[in-house]
Amino acid sequence: MTSATSLFSPVESDLHLLTETLKQLVGARHPILYAAAEHLFGAKGKRLRPAIVLLISRATMPSQDITSKHRRLAEITEMIHTASLVHDDVVDEAELRRGVPTVHSSFGNRIAVLAGDFLFAQSSWHLANLDNLTVVKLLSKVIMDLAEGEIQQGLNRFDSTLSIDAYLEKSYYKTASLIANSSKAAGVLSLVSPEVEDHLYSYGRHLGLAFQIVDDILDFTASEDVLGKPACSDLQSGNLTAPALYAMEEKPYLSVLIDREFAEDGDFEEAIAIIRDSEGIQRARELARAHSKFAVEHLESLPATESQKTLIKLADYVLSRAY
Repeated sequence: MTSATSLFSPVESDLHLLTETLKQLVGARHPILYAAAEHLFGAKGKRLRPAIVLLISRATMPSQDITSKHRRLAEITEMIHTASLVHDDVVDEAELRRGVPTVHSSFGNRIAVLAGDFLFAQSSWHLANLDNLTVVKLLSKVIMDLAEGEIQQGLNRFDSTLSIDAYLEKSYYKTASLIANSSKAAGVLSLVSPEVEDHLYSYGRHLGLAFQIVDDILDFTASEDVLGKPACSDLQSGNLTAPALYAMEEKPYLSVLIDREFAEDGDFEEAIAIIRDSEGIQRARELARAHSKFAVEHLESLPATESQKTLIKLADYVLSRAY
């Protein structure tokens, strides 16, 4: 399977510059924030979101170099994503992220909340300084969507009546909105047509949904070492994802265990066994495959460059993680 690192070779130098710039932007004013920035941006993240922004920037500017505004948009995208992770880890009381201790477990809840707030505030400041109202609106909507997704997830814990549509809506808010809107924003900065802007948005939306569905599959199929966090942690916290929702349709007894929030001895282990014994994981793979295919279809509006081909390969890579 192709690794994300080798996949991003067309923008490898761009991503290296981005990582160093982010550490300076975030940590320049305070030693604790610099330590948190080193911790966050030094972690083994895939840099998926800024890589997509940079690839789309290059794919839509095939005959010239990308601008400083494209680079700043990629940095803003990673800032927003990282801020949301810091806050999510506080809410979820997660000790590990990508196999390393979370900010709140290393620096305490107070610093973690403030670091997340600071990242959101700084991303908003740099966003305003792009002097492009359309891009400001697109990325500001993302910050609202992230909060909406977190609220929906909190309200729907252990809700065995949750529909696949509601799950996909929450997945859009929490994951796909940032990829969709930053993809479109990159096109806006490249002065593409409104039609191409819409295709870029749809590429990001479908890719983001496929990515989240695959992440939710891996929660049931991958080891703790691969996940960098405890396996089946979403299910344990009552966050019902595609494999569990499909499994409930097939094996209704699963909803009994979920409704009583795994209160009895062996409930949680039995629920995992039911899901793994059902068609839930396979049906979730089919759902991810459909969204990956839709994503690729929206790239036909771009010229056939190395960056455009990499964006196509990225949709295949996202899907391949589920197998």
